[in-house]
Amino acid sequence: MKDEFDFEPNELDFNELEGEFSDQNFDEFDEFDDFEPEDVQMRTAILSKNNMFALLCVKTATEGGAICRVDPREKQPSVQVYDDPAKAIEWFTRSLRTSRKNGWALVYDGLPLKG
Repeated sequence: MKDEFDFEPNELDFNELEGEFSDQNFDEFDEFDDFEPEDVQMRTAILSKNNMFALLCVKTATEGGAICRVDPREKQPSVQVYDDPAKAIEWFTRSLRTSRKNGWALVYDGLPLKG
């Protein structure tokens, strides 16, 4: 029996996913554009487990923060917004720790990847 996560990369049709991830999930991140670049901090973690990859990222500014999680088992990414940047960092750290306890391996942890 074929598992829903058991697939070959050449089987992926990204045209099927068009519109699947609506911009409404990321509207919260637009608010960070109002801050000076030096006031905005970002951190990205890429995790792997059983041939799946997940993304956990946090973005904070002087007046708040947001955590975005992309889980391959979920249809859409989720975003949580915090009024306190310290709380966003705290929950990002907790979520990362919990994921590692649940068997996810840390592949990358640092600044967002660009390119």
